Amino acid sequence: MPTAPEPKPEPQPVHRFKVDSLDVAIYAEGPQLAVAAAITINEHLSKAIEKNGSAAVILATGNSQIKFLRELIALRGVDWSKVTLFHMDEYLGIRADHPASFRRYLRERVESMTRPRFFHYIEGDAPQPLDECLRYTALLQAQPIDLCVLGVGENGHLAFNDPPVARFDDPYRVKLVQLDDGCKGQQVREGHFPSLEAVPPYAYTLTIPALLSARKVVCLCPETRKAVAVQRALEGAIDSSCPASALRNCPQATLLLDLESSSLLKN
Repeated sequence: MPTAPEPKPEPQPVHRFKVDSLDVAIYAEGPQLAVAAAITINEHLSKAIEKNGSAAVILATGNSQIKFLRELIALRGVDWSKVTLFHMDEYLGIRADHPASFRRYLRERVESMTRPRFFHYIEGDAPQPLDECLRYTALLQAQPIDLCVLGVGENGHLAFNDPPVARFDDPYRVKLVQLDDGCKGQQVREGHFPSLEAVPPYAYTLTIPALLSARKVVCLCPETRKAVAVQRALEGAIDSSCPASALRNCPQATLLLDLESSSLLKN
């Protein structure tokens, strides 16, 4: 009978500090960040399930999440049959089997591997988009959200809350937004679309208040290409010109960086 793999030791940050209400931890490299995030989130979800009998989680997609998701699932410490999962964005009009669909990303990398109690997806190709916003809002409001796992875009966005459309006091939980060229460019550079013209112009997104209302927020932000956004988020103004700066008003949030993404910080 095969033996279970030895658990990986928890990596320790090379630097830890606070910016306003936000805890920040810097790891030597991206793989260590992914392992540390997985261990932290595994413990949080296990405790939430032990206390409440279930847990609800919002997950991000994107290249920055792949290693973390792999590490989290490999830990095998969460009873996924008691977890309800949500995601935070999807392109308007895109099919669930499209290579760039976030539904496909999460079905292949999470749902098929964990078999959660529910995985509620934003139906990007729903025939009535405004009704889809209302449907998903109702699902989010049906229970407290125990955890939100975020990434940061190259333009500082959280989910698809790009600078032109981000509102820290947004009255909505889910809305339709127009993607800016900086966001589209990131999707092309990450290999999801062949050109700017191929990126859908609009998308569904959970709003910043919806994301940051979770009981615990963990934001993973590795790689050099995120360094400018990190600097603006932590050392610039707290406003929608860099949506990730909203994390500094979120005492239940932790931002995890590596030496590359934190390379432009003064301290």
